Amino acid sequence: MAVLHPFKAWRPVPAKVKEIACVPYDVVSTAEAREKVEGNPHSFLHVVRPEIDLPEGTPYNDDRVYEKGAANLRELLRSDLMEQEPEPAIYIYRLTTEDRSQTGVFSCVSVEDYDSGVILKHELTRPDKEDDRTRHILEQSAHAEPVMLAFDDQVDLSAMMENITANENPIYDFEAEDGIRHSLWKAPENIRFIDRFAALDRLYIADGHHRCKSASRAAEVLRTEDPGHTGKEEYNFFPAVIFPKDQMEILPYNRVIHEVPEDVIDQLNRDFDLEEPVDPKPERKGRIALYYGGRWFGLSLPLADDPNAVEQLDVHRLQHFILEPLLGISDPRTDDNISFVGGIRGTGRLEELVDSEKADLAVSMYPTSIEELMEVSDRGRLMPPKSTWFEPKLRSGLL
Repeated sequence: MAVLHPFKAWRPVPAKVKEIACVPYDVVSTAEAREKVEGNPHSFLHVVRPEIDLPEGTPYNDDRVYEKGAANLRELLRSDLMEQEPEPAIYIYRLTTEDRSQTGVFSCVSVEDYDSGVILKHELTRPDKEDDRTRHILEQSAHAEPVMLAFDDQVDLSAMMENITANENPIYDFEAEDGIRHSLWKAPENIRFIDRFAALDRLYIADGHHRCKSASRAAEVLRTEDPGHTGKEEYNFFPAVIFPKDQMEILPYNRVIHEVPEDVIDQLNRDFDLEEPVDPKPERKGRIALYYGGRWFGLSLPLADDPNAVEQLDVHRLQHFILEPLLGISDPRTDDNISFVGGIRGTGRLEELVDSEKADLAVSMYPTSIEELMEVSDRGRLMPPKSTWFEPKLRSGLL
């Protein structure tokens, strides 16, 4: 059973929500975060990216960064910009773009569910990123940002959410600078949602593997420091927005290779029969497009004779048949010769990186499906790094 835990959220006063709410910490660089907060001292980026308030060049894991983040959060909570709910609550959160929307439950989930495998992962985490987020949690005594989870809706949760959004007034309803509308309602009662989630035997991490792992690590630290630990303390839970899988959209996670052999196209053409010209966006699973020397090439990725849940993924096939044998990239998690570009930036960004000589070769992927993600998770397997890019992104600083 999946545990849903209502919480007494701190949240911006409605008049200031658009000013405070920000993009997640991991979708902007420090330089981009500095630009975004210019003229806005109340942005929640000061909490989740506190290095922006320190001298340029300050390492992200400098002691001063964690101290500044905690101080910024305390200052924000003491101000008249924030208020705390009088009672634990569950919320409904809707993200709306020009052509679609997705509606999920915003509440807390259980560290124990993550540790025991009720909340399933599909990617490895990096220890340095775990260390960073864990320390932010401990220094701030807070989970500043939610993770994004998915579920297979077989218990009418979508209908329950729709009823609330149709009949209740939203707490927030605003359009962010990127054109995405964020709407938030408070559920009039908690128990029905708690009971419905208890009927689910698993949830799936969509976005936020490092925050999940860091929540677990922080809880372990706090348990050892708490002689009266019961399992009910707030550090045993962390915030999440949980969406029905059918409402979620995954964009491709594209790749750029910074240095390739001069005869790379000849090698690829020998092994894969390159096609030219092609659409920069692959039209189906198993196809990729390559940008090199101002031209787009296409090829079909081979498939193992009897592929398992991971081996049939395009990102695995790219790694197994091209990146490692031809380009020598054996571990894309640590190799500096490869970088990743979220699909929201489009293929134009890939062309820009190659044309400006910041990379030699770009790879445009077909997106991984939510069904593939769930199958890999169900089988206890792990995807290659940067297999999925979910869009739209949650806003930080709402709850």
